[in-house]
Amino acid sequence: MKITLEHVDDLARGAAILGTGGGGDPYIGGLMLKQALEDHGPVELVDVETLGDDDFAVPFAMMGAPTVIVEKIPNGAEMVAALRTTEKYVGRSAAAVLCAEIGGLNALLPLVLAARCGLPVVDGDGMGRAFPQLQMVTYNIFGVPASPMIMADEYSNTVLIESQSANEVERLGRSLVVAMGGSSNICVYPMYGRDAKRSMVRGTLTLALGLGRAIREARRSTDDPFAAMLGFLRTTPYYQHCRVLFEGKIVDLLRETRAGWALGRVIVEGVGGCGGRRCEVQFQNEHLIVREGDRVHTVVPDLIAVLDAATAEPITTEALKYGQRVRIVGISAAPIMRTPEALACFGPQAFGLDEPFVPIERIPE
Repeated sequence: MKITLEHVDDLARGAAILGTGGGGDPYIGGLMLKQALEDHGPVELVDVETLGDDDFAVPFAMMGAPTVIVEKIPNGAEMVAALRTTEKYVGRSAAAVLCAEIGGLNALLPLVLAARCGLPVVDGDGMGRAFPQLQMVTYNIFGVPASPMIMADEYSNTVLIESQSANEVERLGRSLVVAMGGSSNICVYPMYGRDAKRSMVRGTLTLALGLGRAIREARRSTDDPFAAMLGFLRTTPYYQHCRVLFEGKIVDLLRETRAGWALGRVIVEGVGGCGGRRCEVQFQNEHLIVREGDRVHTVVPDLIAVLDAATAEPITTEALKYGQRVRIVGISAAPIMRTPEALACFGPQAFGLDEPFVPIERIPE
């Protein structure tokens, strides 16, 4: 299919939900994508199986704290600089652009880059959600090297990082993100078609588009947008285990930008069926865990989305505010994200959490 202007708002909404609070502000990403589509025309969205085994494909993303990206909006030239520098270093022209993650801004900017460069985008990503660190992707789990990674700042200055370790690429890149003002455009995990076919979480751009559309159509027809959202998710191959975990009002919020991340936690005081109760959501760019006292409702890598209680519009971590009425939704991660190898890379302990991973479908309501 081709991504056109009519798809942008639905795609941004769905990607923000799957982004679990992170991935960057989808409103900014939506504006940039609309401008790119107006200037350069539709972007072709292709299945990974259409890639030749030797086709060169490059994942693109923004790296840094979402709180910074809201104030320091990309101009577009820096993402092209990152891609062209990657092509120059590898000695191959890109045949397609890939998404590193399906969250918020980072689901939309690969389409912006593709529109500007006349390339297709592969329908899928490396997480089926969003995560804050570079090694936390299926590309890494399946042995695709993270480097060479090219970073570009707002002046199109580029930096090359080359290492055998994805963790080292993350460590070095995080320091450079801080030096670049808290955000950077990156091309990372450059690969060939044969690698993409074995390592991608497939079809997630299409799933995000369908999810956003289901909510919009429910609101237009005065149906319950949460019922529509959960109904759609239950038809998908990855996200079929899902439910509303908590409803209430934000009564406390701690959020700081530190070491290239947005870190903190939000306290929600229950209303309605949750009256008299409180829960806490901890985040590091993305929501990591929902606790109610000693009880865990959901924990990474399963998805946690905070949404407006009336409209089901997703709220990213940088947009959380005191007094907001919200519903917290838990969603199962793709099976590929729940393997022992995956959990060793981005399970709860990777974020310093003591709680073990328990799939949402095994946690009593």
